[in-house]
Amino acid sequence: MNLSITFLGAVGTVTGSKYLVKAGDRRLLIDCGLFQGFKQLRLRNWAPPPFDPASLDAVILTHAHLDHTGYLPLLVRNGFKGPVYATPGTRDLCGILLPDSGHLQERDAEFANRHGFSKHKPAKPLYTQKDADAALANFKAVPFEKNVDLHEGLSVRFLPAGHILGAAVVQISVAGATITFSGDLGRSASATMLDPAIVRRTDYLVVESTYGDRRHEDADPEDRIAEIVNRTVERGGTVLIPSFAVGRAQSLLFHLHRLKANKRIPDLPVFLDSPMAIDASDIFCEHLGEHRLTAAECRAACRVATYVREAEDSKALDKNQMPKIIISASGMATGGRILHHLKYYAPDRRNTVLFAGFQAGGTRGAAMTGGAKTVKIHGGYVPIHADVENLHMLSAHADADEIMTWLGHFEAPPRRTFITHGEPAASDALRRRIEEALGWSCDVPAYKDRADLN
Repeated sequence: MNLSITFLGAVGTVTGSKYLVKAGDRRLLIDCGLFQGFKQLRLRNWAPPPFDPASLDAVILTHAHLDHTGYLPLLVRNGFKGPVYATPGTRDLCGILLPDSGHLQERDAEFANRHGFSKHKPAKPLYTQKDADAALANFKAVPFEKNVDLHEGLSVRFLPAGHILGAAVVQISVAGATITFSGDLGRSASATMLDPAIVRRTDYLVVESTYGDRRHEDADPEDRIAEIVNRTVERGGTVLIPSFAVGRAQSLLFHLHRLKANKRIPDLPVFLDSPMAIDASDIFCEHLGEHRLTAAECRAACRVATYVREAEDSKALDKNQMPKIIISASGMATGGRILHHLKYYAPDRRNTVLFAGFQAGGTRGAAMTGGAKTVKIHGGYVPIHADVENLHMLSAHADADEIMTWLGHFEAPPRRTFITHGEPAASDALRRRIEEALGWSCDVPAYKDRADLN
């Protein structure tokens, strides 16, 4: 049987995850993500896909983040009719993430047209909320550790990846061979998520490398958060946190609850200004046993914040001069309500903009954490006078040492290892480290590269 992988995303970048697996006459797409960051990457979202969506037999998702799932509404709109296999947690999170993505794109296009700052006349959304709702009908939930037959001799199995709720390591078995996709590997000893499952053997491995060239800080995140919050409050400022709505927002609420309970920060207001993050927090509390928190800890973490759902209530936060903490999507400041808050808070030296994890090249988050003095928002340039900080230790991605520890559990080298989901320096650093420390054969594929596995 002819067996191959074509790398259609998450190569040379951490976004746009898509791997086309051909096994005989069967065609599977592992992940179906949006490209984010640099314009030349984002333009790929608008181009026709390098395959016929109608020719796919199934899509298999590692987890719910939009850089792994956000292209699904377009895939379905353009002819894909097969099943989308995902864990129950991923299915539930996609139920809020995808419609919200469509809604935000419609709203952003409308905003651009109303204010006339788009080069396109008129600006259009990549897809709509209706497109996203239609895509959800294709989902089929599969529990962890269960083999699902996709076709004679072809099966899929999900193992916990520890990254966010529902995140999975995907194993494809076909014709006596196993292909393992790490997805986004979580961290060992995370405060909220379980450790990634140990994998002992595979014939072919596709492993992420987001932090393949660095280690996370050893600092206690609560020490850093307390330091930043107290420093900002002393000068009468607000802490604005651009946060991924799924995973990171829930971790931040947990740490803020603990800090308040231990009186390490003032009892200042905390606002969760993201309807999607609010819904994701509810889902997080419904999936007990898939993370480290008890029901009581989940409830306490969620109670630390005032939920802000309505747009008018979000706007009111910028008129409120009192010190506070605002958590708002998105984590790399690529869109949504956070942009309106940045326009208001970033120019003021009293405030702090606190990022909480990896910032992909070409995003506002990468520019700001890199020291940019201005960023472009809604057609104009906003000065950055606020403090800008980044809590790398709150990342939900394994660092280079943690990836190597995970790989160290393999009892035999894979026949081939493909290093993806990283910017070039990170992927190549991990390649060298694996080859030197483990003696494995490694490749760092480029966009549209095809690997024949026979």
